[in-house]
Amino acid sequence: MFQSFDNPASPEAGPARLAALRTVMAAEGLAGFIIPRADAHQGEYVADCDARLAWLTGFTGSAGFCIALADQAGIFIDGRYRTQVKAQVDLAHFTPVPWPETQPGPWLRAALTEGVIGFDPWLHTSDEIARITRALEGSAISLRPVANLVDRIWNDRPPAPQAAAFAHPLTLAGESSADKRARIAAELQARGEAAAVLTLPDSICWLLNIRGADVPRNPVVQAFAVISGTGDVSLFAEPAKFAPDLLASLGPRVTLLPPAGFADALAALPGPVRVDPQSAPLAISMTLEAAGVAISQAPDPCILPKARKNTAEIAATREAHLRDGAAVCEFLAWLDRTAPGDLTEIQVVKALEDFRRATNLLHDISFDTICGAGPDGAIIHYRVTEETDRALQQNELLLVDSGAQYKDGTTDITRTIAIGDPGQEARDCYTAVLRGMIAISQARWPRGLSGRDLDPLARQFLWSRGLDYDHGTGHGVGAFLSVHEGPQRISRISEVPLETGMILSNEPGYYREGAFGIRLENLIVVAQAPALGDKRDQLSFETLTWVPFDRRLIVTAQLSADERAWLNAYHAKVLALIGPRLSPEAAAWAEAACAPI
Repeated sequence: MFQSFDNPASPEAGPARLAALRTVMAAEGLAGFIIPRADAHQGEYVADCDARLAWLTGFTGSAGFCIALADQAGIFIDGRYRTQVKAQVDLAHFTPVPWPETQPGPWLRAALTEGVIGFDPWLHTSDEIARITRALEGSAISLRPVANLVDRIWNDRPPAPQAAAFAHPLTLAGESSADKRARIAAELQARGEAAAVLTLPDSICWLLNIRGADVPRNPVVQAFAVISGTGDVSLFAEPAKFAPDLLASLGPRVTLLPPAGFADALAALPGPVRVDPQSAPLAISMTLEAAGVAISQAPDPCILPKARKNTAEIAATREAHLRDGAAVCEFLAWLDRTAPGDLTEIQVVKALEDFRRATNLLHDISFDTICGAGPDGAIIHYRVTEETDRALQQNELLLVDSGAQYKDGTTDITRTIAIGDPGQEARDCYTAVLRGMIAISQARWPRGLSGRDLDPLARQFLWSRGLDYDHGTGHGVGAFLSVHEGPQRISRISEVPLETGMILSNEPGYYREGAFGIRLENLIVVAQAPALGDKRDQLSFETLTWVPFDRRLIVTAQLSADERAWLNAYHAKVLALIGPRLSPEAAAWAEAACAPI
């Protein structure tokens, strides 16, 4: 099993660890210290040695941070984790703070009259620290970069990962590393930049056509890199991760160097040097400034090229989704025959992974499967453990959000399933969520619009009922890379224009705490829309995911004729694409599941 069911949260250890942190804070003359979820690479998933927030507080969500003061400790969490955090931290010592509604600057001003707040400049971006600093202007509260205080009290901290890197073949990448480096170098030259610092592992892996296993679920190598205006790359990573044949394949213009030399190399760079203020650690800008190296603040030059998948990447991803769709259909057919029986959430997760393993091409799961029965489905990023494992029960909903990493693509799919008859209210909510998903799937829009412009399409049917969900409608997805990839999103806060080749999720939902959760998710890719009308330049989505929706939960009378036509066409294509890949038993299930409505 790739997934484990241990409980990494230890709320009972939090108070003692918080007390130890406060002792160090006092010795350093600090009124507080900021503990982020992020590591030095600003990744959503972090290695065990970088899980400082979870170690200190018990909270294991993929986003958030803690500000520890002498008399209180606020743990800032967004709408996905407001139920989860209550079960993972000692609420007598850690206070959940709704974020981003409450920002750290105003919170500090309300909590303190004066004092110095410490932060590790390797774990925060320039933009992040600048926002807090601006919010504290006019107060007697200031920020100070310091060596990490949590590391000073974490005596049994795990070692850094040392997983082997490996090549990502040209047939799947669709473009050689040399050509990618030449493209990036040309952009740097056009902007008069001597070099760019790369800190995101997925950017570095994309650029060099390599993959790794340094963090859970995402096949990346933890490294820093500098690409010059000539296309030469200095790669700062543990040499033990790179076998001689892999190094040779990178060519003479990629030089592998030990991470310990990164800071000195930065100080010796000619300027101007591009640094991404939204993703690079502040420590990099501090190092360059101290050495007198001119800085050009601009986005990571790999971000957009990586997001715009080429034809080879899209073709490979389509095949990965067909393979994965067949595995998920086999699973759903099995679940329909078996549930509720004596099944528990853990048994469901294990079965789903087994069906994916049966493809003989599963590299990993793309994230820990979210499998929430009944009220557990309302915990948006629920991860079942031996302690929380719940039996499936009659007349409830089951939410299963899962994904796979195949070498030809990354998948992410959510289906909500009826176990018996969950009631009319659940069906009404499910239908509203499905209609929002269909609206995104059918969307056409003028080139230049962003995910923010499309996000209301998914929410309109929930809004009409006075309902909503506290997460974005869609995130970017990589090509055998990170399952959450920027900069593209379908979200109220996304201003990045959608471009052809960008892969996103389409996943509206609705959650009723203590009762049920509903989420439906397909992956989609931005494509050029066929010409219509006056032939304006428009974009649309191509669907990548092909798995039936639960017809038992659809209130057909609430669908428009157009929505019903879309759903019937979708199910017909599921049968055409996935049907031939299924076992006879699953094929019979799919015929019934995809029957026209």
